[in-house]
Amino acid sequence: MNSQFNDPTQREIWATIRALNDAWTQGQPAQLSRYFHPQMVAITATDRQRRIGAAACIAGWTAFAEAARIAEWRELEPLIQVYGDSAVVSYYYELACTISGQEIRLDGRDMFFLIRDNGRWWVVADQFSGYPG
Repeated sequence: MNSQFNDPTQREIWATIRALNDAWTQGQPAQLSRYFHPQMVAITATDRQRRIGAAACIAGWTAFAEAARIAEWRELEPLIQVYGDSAVVSYYYELACTISGQEIRLDGRDMFFLIRDNGRWWVVADQFSGYPG
């Protein structure tokens, strides 16, 4: 857990983000169902259309996790903004992986929108992309 967050709510939210990132980067993307709200929507760097629903989002993360051998994943400079029972989490990421035998780096930024429902935090939206040009 990141000790930079003094607020217990921010620590709880960051623990959710860290757990979901560990799930897909460590070969267990099916566990994303614990964090992705059933009505989640995602705009990704690789899909022309948005992904609607947890099942579609999990399928996308699973396809990437199965195609890539992830060597390194890091979140940098996380920012958590809490608005009652909702929150925005943004950070920069560094990803090193091998896809089809080629070693590549995919660095960029990620932004999640979460809601607290029945005492726990759920991701309802995600948008991520590489850095521009």
